[in-house]
Amino acid sequence: MSGKVVDSNVYKSVIRVNERMSYTDVNKILNNLDEEVTKRYESYISDFKLMEELAHVLKDRRIKDGYLNLDIPESKITLDENGFAIDVKPYETTFANEIIEQFMLTANETVAEKYYWLEAPFIYRVHEEPDYEKIEETNKFLYSIGKKIKVTRNNIYPKAFSDVLEEIKGTEYEKVISTLILRTLKVARYDSENKGHFGIASKYYCHFTSPIRRYPDLFVHRIISNLTNYINDEKIEEMEEKADNYAKTSSDREKIATKVERDSEDIKKAEFMQDKIGEEYEGIVSSITSFGMFVELPSTVEGLVRFENFGSDDYFDYNEDLKFLVGKRTGKTYKIGDKVKVRVIFADKLSRRVNFELINEEEIKKDEEENE
Repeated sequence: MSGKVVDSNVYKSVIRVNERMSYTDVNKILNNLDEEVTKRYESYISDFKLMEELAHVLKDRRIKDGYLNLDIPESKITLDENGFAIDVKPYETTFANEIIEQFMLTANETVAEKYYWLEAPFIYRVHEEPDYEKIEETNKFLYSIGKKIKVTRNNIYPKAFSDVLEEIKGTEYEKVISTLILRTLKVARYDSENKGHFGIASKYYCHFTSPIRRYPDLFVHRIISNLTNYINDEKIEEMEEKADNYAKTSSDREKIATKVERDSEDIKKAEFMQDKIGEEYEGIVSSITSFGMFVELPSTVEGLVRFENFGSDDYFDYNEDLKFLVGKRTGKTYKIGDKVKVRVIFADKLSRRVNFELINEEEIKKDEEENE
């Protein structure tokens, strides 16, 4: 099985649901984690197993083509009955999620390609290749760990990025480099002209599968419905104009919605940390700046450690190219991906800020001796 679509068609149809499934239950079935759930859905087990096999084939093919499999978990924030944040942790996904993801990608690609060749008015989801200069900036850091995104100014392909991601998979650098590469890429957007999707290494891509929650998908469905009937040139011209306008508007609205989503997450994360002042955590350096460094905790909460909170009288130089700090007196270095221990010193939901202070090696050693 190659995972290539050999034939397709698009119909108006009605979905008849026999069972309401969840990712959790499907994961339990695929991994034999719950006898009761497996027994309840035993008549569908063979279907789930086949879906699992196909999803693996589709994903393997995409990765071979250059699909960027970025390992950047989203945050799951739990609120109490009053809307107060009581827990923050990574949003856990299983291969049950991946099955639906791979099937949706295939549906979106298939529809986009079909209507591209029909030269129909359309809204595509486009993701253009990154700027060469930004790739070179990322490579300056990658050189320090013996890696490189192999591109030239005229030859920038997704495979060069996915090769690096595969090389660091399962290492301590996986999450950090995934985030770094994400920052190198351009932002995906909507366009009435097909320009391909760099991130999923696809020549044709659209958003088709979620017309109940995304307007571009709904508009694509309306176009398809219109094209099932005879329409004159005037109607096609009207649809082309709408596709252009709606693509621009949807891209603009998406930027605003993304910012609001990030701000709301930052508010709730800071709210969650407000009663954690003085508590200690282990984290990973996620970003280096000229005024300190950001540290991300396993919970996905990120906070700033300013130079004055390094717990040292050393002066640190900031190497912008390699994104690391080096102490002038001690030679101590901090770079992206380093594991550090921090203490919460400030958290405020109004400013959406969380600040840490570093717990230096002497303090850690002293605590260990006291606990012996």
